Amino acid sequence: MFSRIVRPSHAVMLFRHNFSTSSKVSKDMKVAVLGAAGGIGQPLSLLLKQLPLISHLSLYDIAHTPGVAADLSHIETRPKVEGFLGPEELDRCLDGAQVVLIPAGVPRKPGMTRDDLFNTNAGIVRDLTDAVSRMCPNAMLGIITNPVNSTVPIASEVLKKRGVYDPRRVFGVTTLDVVRSNSFIAEAKGLDVSKINVPVIGGHSGVTIIPLISQTTPPVSFPKGEREKLSERIQNAGTEVVEAKAGAGSATLSMAYAAAEFCRSLIDALNGRDQVVQCAFVRSEETEASYFATPLLLGKNGVERNLGMGKLIDFEMDLLKAAMPELQDNIKKGEDFVKKTLTD
Repeated sequence: MFSRIVRPSHAVMLFRHNFSTSSKVSKDMKVAVLGAAGGIGQPLSLLLKQLPLISHLSLYDIAHTPGVAADLSHIETRPKVEGFLGPEELDRCLDGAQVVLIPAGVPRKPGMTRDDLFNTNAGIVRDLTDAVSRMCPNAMLGIITNPVNSTVPIASEVLKKRGVYDPRRVFGVTTLDVVRSNSFIAEAKGLDVSKINVPVIGGHSGVTIIPLISQTTPPVSFPKGEREKLSERIQNAGTEVVEAKAGAGSATLSMAYAAAEFCRSLIDALNGRDQVVQCAFVRSEETEASYFATPLLLGKNGVERNLGMGKLIDFEMDLLKAAMPELQDNIKKGEDFVKKTLTD
C-alpha cells in the first residue's frame, strides 16, 4: 500500500497558506505559467499569487498578459508578478524558473474529445518545452495542456532530443481527477470532503482514468452498480462540464484549483517537506505503458519514489485492461509527433 495523499485539511489553506504552519518560506521560488491569460491560466495565476511559498510569478501568453499581470500585481501578497507577451519575450519569462506550468492551448468544446485537441496543442507544447530546455532545463515541468496522455510524451521527447531530460522532473498534472473523485465520493457518502483521499491511476482522458475507490481513505464501499456509475462519472467528468457550459468552455476553474494544489505540493517538496504525495502522469515502469499516473512521493529532485498502484480489486483490474490500448496509442502519438516535427 502507498502512503496517504497529502492534502490540506481545509480548502482555504490553498488560498491563505499560513506562514507558521506551512513549510519554511522559500527565499527565491520563481514559477512560470505559460498560457497565463487563458481560461485556466488566469484563475491558476490568481491562486498562485496567494501562495507565500512563491517569490516570483512569471506569466506568459501571446495576448493580454500585461493586463493580467498588472491586475494580479495589485493583490497584497508576496509573489512579485511580471507579464511577458509573445514569443520574443518567452525566454525572459522562463529565465531562472524553478517550476514551469503549461496550461496553454485551445479548450475542449461540445462533441470534442481531448484527442481532438491534438493537432493544435501538440505544437504549442512542443515549442514551449523547447524554450524550457534552453532557459531552465532543471525546472520542474507540469503539463496541463490536453491531451495530457500525449502532451507529456511530447514534452519528454523534446527534452530528450535537447539532451536535458530528467524523468523525475516532468509531470502530467492529473490532480483534477483526484479532486473530482474526492468530491463525488464525499457527496455520495455524506462525508467531509477534506478528509477524503481517492488515488487515481492511469491517464487523463475517458477510459484511461482509473479511480481506485477500493483504496479510498477512509475506507468506503459501494454496491457494484453504484461503484460503476461513480467510476464512469469520474471518467466523464470533463465532458459533464463541457456540456453544462454549452459551448462556453471546458473545466477551467476546477482545473486551475487542481493545478495550484499540485504546484503547492511540489513547492512544499522542493522546500524539504516530508511525505508529500500527489498522483501525476509520469514516465513509469508500473505497466506496459511507458507513462502512467500513480501516487508519487515528491522531493527536492521531483519524483523521489513511485508508490505504485497498490492492490487492485477485480473491477479496477478490468478498468486497467480497458485503459491500456488507448493509453498506449495516445503515448505513441505524442512521441511520433516530435520525431516528425522537431528540427535540430
